[in-house]
Amino acid sequence: MFNFFSKKHFLIDHLEGFIDVHNHLLPGIDDGAKTVEDSIELIKGFSEFGVTDFICTPHIMENYYPNTPLSISSSLSLLKNALIMNNLEHVNVDIAAEHMVDSGFEKLLYEKNIMPLAKSYLLIEMSYLQASINFDEALNKVKDFGYSPILAHPERYVYFHNKLSSLNKIKNKGVFFQLNMLSLSNYYGKDVNKIASILIKENLIDFLASDTHSINHINQLKTITVNTSLLDLLFPIITKTIYSFK
Repeated sequence: MFNFFSKKHFLIDHLEGFIDVHNHLLPGIDDGAKTVEDSIELIKGFSEFGVTDFICTPHIMENYYPNTPLSISSSLSLLKNALIMNNLEHVNVDIAAEHMVDSGFEKLLYEKNIMPLAKSYLLIEMSYLQASINFDEALNKVKDFGYSPILAHPERYVYFHNKLSSLNKIKNKGVFFQLNMLSLSNYYGKDVNKIASILIKENLIDFLASDTHSINHINQLKTITVNTSLLDLLFPIITKTIYSFK
């Protein structure tokens, strides 16, 4: 799936063996897959381009998705049973969570109700409307508890678009940045696509992930193309993602 005329490369052609560390594949637990059947459909979609390893990261969000290690583990059990029933035993599925930095976040830390990635990373996010008031304090607490924070999709926080220096300050505090694959297209809008490219070119992105919620996201992933220079910059990010979480 290579377009010689536009000198563009389909992103999915370069994801063989990739580990998707941010997605919403677990059934019935947040705004992602609603049923086990939805989860299986999404996983089969990923398999079409060679992605069979996942760390599922449902939202933990006060008042909206108050998930716990127990609710996430229960959903994982349903999915694993479904993988067996659908002859998909070769698919590897693990669990973590995407933690909203809200008023209940620090309590989760103290009560050990967080779900880290690969034992030492913690995936966090902020509202798309405004930055979390307690963000700096929360970062300190995350590190005090021995975790390395990963900020999900920094390119999507519109309030940073006109002051990228704020993202640089966050980065300088030891925060890893995870880019959404869909941000490499205009799916979230042209501005997000532009900022995504800037962050990649300035070497601010550490990890790549799909943040898939629905089959529409899978279909959109199949259409993403990048030019050769951007693909060259993406290769080390893809490699770092694989080796950090395998």
